Amino acid sequence: MSIEMITTYATALCLFIGSGFILVGVIGLLKFNDPMTRLHAPTKVGTIGIGMLLLASIFHSFSLGDSSMHELLIMGFLFVTAPISANFIAKVSIHRKACETPPEPPRDDTWSTLNRPPHDEIVPDTLDSPPQGAPEKA
Repeated sequence: MSIEMITTYATALCLFIGSGFILVGVIGLLKFNDPMTRLHAPTKVGTIGIGMLLLASIFHSFSLGDSSMHELLIMGFLFVTAPISANFIAKVSIHRKACETPPEPPRDDTWSTLNRPPHDEIVPDTLDSPPQGAPEKA
Protein backbone atom coordinates (compact mmCIF):
# COMPACT_ATOMS: atom_id res chain seq x y z
CA MET A 1 0.00 0.00 0.00
CA SER A 2 1.50 3.30 -1.08
CA ILE A 3 1.41 6.64 0.70
CA GLU A 4 -1.04 7.98 -1.91
CA MET A 5 -3.53 5.24 -1.07
CA ILE A 6 -3.17 5.84 2.65
CA THR A 7 -3.75 9.59 2.27
CA THR A 8 -6.71 8.93 -0.05
CA TYR A 9 -8.32 6.68 2.55
CA ALA A 10 -7.52 9.20 5.33
CA THR A 11 -9.07 11.96 3.21
CA ALA A 12 -12.22 9.92 2.62
CA LEU A 13 -12.48 9.00 6.30
CA CYS A 14 -12.07 12.64 7.40
CA LEU A 15 -14.68 13.76 4.85
CA PHE A 16 -17.10 11.10 6.07
CA ILE A 17 -16.61 11.93 9.77
CA GLY A 18 -16.74 15.69 9.15
CA SER A 19 -19.91 15.39 7.07
CA GLY A 20 -21.54 13.31 9.81
CA PHE A 21 -20.70 15.89 12.48
CA ILE A 22 -21.99 18.74 10.33
CA LEU A 23 -25.20 16.81 9.61
CA VAL A 24 -25.77 16.30 13.34
CA GLY A 25 -25.11 20.02 13.93
CA VAL A 26 -27.63 21.05 11.27
CA ILE A 27 -30.28 18.68 12.64
CA GLY A 28 -29.68 20.05 16.13
CA LEU A 29 -29.91 23.63 14.86
CA LEU A 30 -33.25 22.92 13.22
CA LYS A 31 -34.71 20.72 15.97
CA PHE A 32 -34.03 22.72 19.13
CA ASN A 33 -36.49 25.45 20.07
CA ASP A 34 -34.85 28.22 22.06
CA PRO A 35 -31.53 29.97 21.32
CA MET A 36 -29.67 28.57 24.34
CA THR A 37 -30.23 24.93 23.36
CA ARG A 38 -29.85 25.75 19.68
CA LEU A 39 -26.46 27.28 20.43
CA HIS A 40 -24.75 23.99 21.29
CA ALA A 41 -25.32 22.22 18.00
CA PRO A 42 -23.38 24.49 15.63
CA THR A 43 -20.67 25.56 18.06
CA LYS A 44 -19.68 22.19 19.45
CA VAL A 45 -20.48 19.76 16.67
CA GLY A 46 -19.94 22.13 13.75
CA THR A 47 -16.46 23.07 14.90
CA ILE A 48 -15.35 19.46 14.96
CA GLY A 49 -17.02 18.81 11.59
CA ILE A 50 -15.33 21.73 9.87
CA GLY A 51 -12.05 20.78 11.54
CA MET A 52 -12.32 17.30 10.03
CA LEU A 53 -13.08 18.74 6.57
CA LEU A 54 -10.02 20.97 6.82
CA LEU A 55 -7.95 17.97 7.93
CA ALA A 56 -9.22 16.11 4.84
CA SER A 57 -8.05 19.04 2.74
CA ILE A 58 -4.59 18.81 4.31
CA PHE A 59 -4.40 15.08 3.57
CA HIS A 60 -5.55 15.63 -0.01
CA SER A 61 -3.01 18.36 -0.69
CA PHE A 62 -0.32 16.13 0.85
CA SER A 63 -1.29 13.27 -1.47
CA LEU A 64 -0.93 15.60 -4.46
CA GLY A 65 2.55 16.59 -3.34
CA ASP A 66 1.63 20.11 -2.28
CA SER A 67 2.11 21.51 1.16
CA SER A 68 -0.85 23.49 2.38
CA MET A 69 -0.73 25.02 5.83
CA HIS A 70 -3.59 27.48 5.28
CA GLU A 71 -5.98 24.94 6.73
CA LEU A 72 -4.09 24.90 10.03
CA LEU A 73 -4.46 28.66 10.28
CA ILE A 74 -8.18 28.38 9.51
CA MET A 75 -8.56 25.66 12.16
CA GLY A 76 -6.75 27.76 14.74
CA PHE A 77 -8.92 30.77 13.97
CA LEU A 78 -12.08 28.65 14.09
CA PHE A 79 -11.21 26.98 17.39
CA VAL A 80 -10.44 30.36 18.99
CA THR A 81 -13.43 32.33 17.68
CA ALA A 82 -16.22 29.72 17.98
CA PRO A 83 -16.30 29.66 21.82
CA ILE A 84 -16.14 33.46 21.98
CA SER A 85 -19.03 33.90 19.57
CA ALA A 86 -21.04 31.25 21.43
CA ASN A 87 -20.45 33.15 24.68
CA PHE A 88 -21.68 36.40 23.11
CA ILE A 89 -24.77 34.73 21.66
CA ALA A 90 -25.57 33.23 25.08
CA LYS A 91 -25.13 36.60 26.81
CA VAL A 92 -27.43 38.33 24.32
CA SER A 93 -30.01 35.61 24.78
CA ILE A 94 -29.90 36.01 28.57
CA HIS A 95 -30.07 39.82 28.45
CA ARG A 96 -33.00 39.81 26.02
CA LYS A 97 -34.73 37.29 28.31
CA ALA A 98 -35.30 35.03 25.31
CA CYS A 99 -34.63 31.95 27.42
CA GLU A 100 -34.98 30.67 30.93
CA THR A 101 -32.39 32.58 32.91
CA PRO A 102 -30.00 30.73 35.18
CA PRO A 103 -30.35 31.26 38.93
CA GLU A 104 -28.65 34.30 40.40
CA PRO A 105 -25.30 33.67 42.09
CA PRO A 106 -25.37 34.14 45.86
CA ARG A 107 -23.19 37.29 46.02
CA ASP A 108 -23.55 38.74 42.55
CA ASP A 109 -22.29 42.22 43.44
CA THR A 110 -18.89 40.90 44.53
CA TRP A 111 -18.27 38.17 41.97
CA SER A 112 -15.52 39.11 39.49
CA THR A 113 -15.32 42.69 40.75
CA LEU A 114 -13.22 44.68 43.19
CA ASN A 115 -16.19 45.13 45.54
CA ARG A 116 -15.94 43.52 48.95
CA PRO A 117 -18.78 41.95 50.89
CA PRO A 118 -19.79 43.93 54.00
CA HIS A 119 -18.34 41.42 56.48
CA ASP A 120 -14.90 41.68 54.79
CA GLU A 121 -14.72 45.46 55.13
CA ILE A 122 -11.90 46.79 57.27
CA VAL A 123 -13.12 49.07 60.03
CA PRO A 124 -10.71 52.06 60.40
CA ASP A 125 -10.92 52.11 64.24
CA THR A 126 -9.61 48.56 64.56
CA LEU A 127 -6.52 49.00 62.38
CA ASP A 128 -4.29 50.02 65.28
CA SER A 129 -5.62 47.50 67.82
CA PRO A 130 -4.09 44.00 67.89
CA PRO A 131 -6.25 41.04 66.91
CA GLN A 132 -8.04 39.14 69.68
CA GLY A 133 -5.81 36.71 71.48
CA ALA A 134 -2.58 38.37 70.28
CA PRO A 135 -0.12 39.56 72.94
CA GLU A 136 -0.04 43.31 73.50
CA LYS A 137 3.11 45.19 72.57
CA ALA A 138 4.86 47.05 75.35
